[in-house]
Amino acid sequence: MNDTAPVFERSALITIDVQNDFVLDGAPAQIPGTMEAVPNIVKLTRCYRNLGWPIVHVVRIYLPDGSNADLCRRAMLQNGAAIALPGSRGAELVEDLKPSPSFSLDAQSLLRGQIQKAADSEIVIYKPRWGSFYNTPLADYLRGQYINTLVFCGCNYPNCPRTSVYEAGERDFRLVLAVDAVSGLYEKGCEEMENIGVVLLTTDRIVQRIADEQRAGVPRERKQE
Repeated sequence: MNDTAPVFERSALITIDVQNDFVLDGAPAQIPGTMEAVPNIVKLTRCYRNLGWPIVHVVRIYLPDGSNADLCRRAMLQNGAAIALPGSRGAELVEDLKPSPSFSLDAQSLLRGQIQKAADSEIVIYKPRWGSFYNTPLADYLRGQYINTLVFCGCNYPNCPRTSVYEAGERDFRLVLAVDAVSGLYEKGCEEMENIGVVLLTTDRIVQRIADEQRAGVPRERKQE
């Protein structure tokens, strides 16, 4: 096996910013194409849930004064933009992605950098910037689970998924991008990903490869390399 080939039996699924304010039609920060990607994001999530494999939902939460936002977005929030505010419906995961209908984000704990358990083997982490590893507990959590492969999906490729993939590569994770479960992906972006060793697969192909491993009796390993 080469150094970048995914090892699905040691993988985690990472969903990025699949929240109402970025997804729903008419939402204040709706990202085109994300609603269309949601069914595939949900399909991947159900696959990992059924297997009891780790899922990490990475979310943004903006304080009304913009103090925890990227510099380019602070003025927008300070001028009254209500986007992914703590405790708001807009900040919540889209309904189809939730582990249960009653699940809601614990915004205050997340903003303090704590991990919120969403279900068995499923957690939520807040990121204060584009990348999922910047000032977050994500890397330590994944290493603690003996994960070496990450499957990325979510919103929106040019910003948070792309940054997160590069950060993961810097930490020597094997990388998969679910090309039909991420919004904003374009041809040059696919080329960029392949150039740094990211494996590009459709949702159905990922699910099929996992199923093939399961039928072959490949064990879910829990050992460090």
